[in-house]
Amino acid sequence: MATHEDVEAIVALFEGARDAAMPWLPVLHTREEDLAWMRNVVLPNNEVLVAERAGVLAGFAAIGAATLEHLYVHPNHQGAGVGTELLDEAKRRRPEGLELWAFQRNERARSFYEARGFRLAELTDGAANEEREPDARYVWP
Repeated sequence: MATHEDVEAIVALFEGARDAAMPWLPVLHTREEDLAWMRNVVLPNNEVLVAERAGVLAGFAAIGAATLEHLYVHPNHQGAGVGTELLDEAKRRRPEGLELWAFQRNERARSFYEARGFRLAELTDGAANEEREPDARYVWP
């Protein structure tokens, strides 16, 4: 589980992974705003799991009551099982089910979730998200 001491590393991973996976996504917040969001919103309201490789943060997942709020893996660790490990633990902690949102253009993430048992439940035009980017809601089981 993540602690407040992990916030800097988590935000650095979040920003790097987001930028690498979704270069088309607008960056709407400063580093300071991201740090405050992680410290004051994400950590207190979710279970935040971390995965390390050789003592370095490789990925994190934030799980709400029935929602996978975030799952990010450092680009250097993608394709090595880190995301699957975090997702499997999220499923173990929420056996009654999970839902998540992914941007429609993020085909790699969508394929990842679909290959691990999530099914598409809804497509939107993005009007309800901050980025105004069309998104997709997935559910498991």
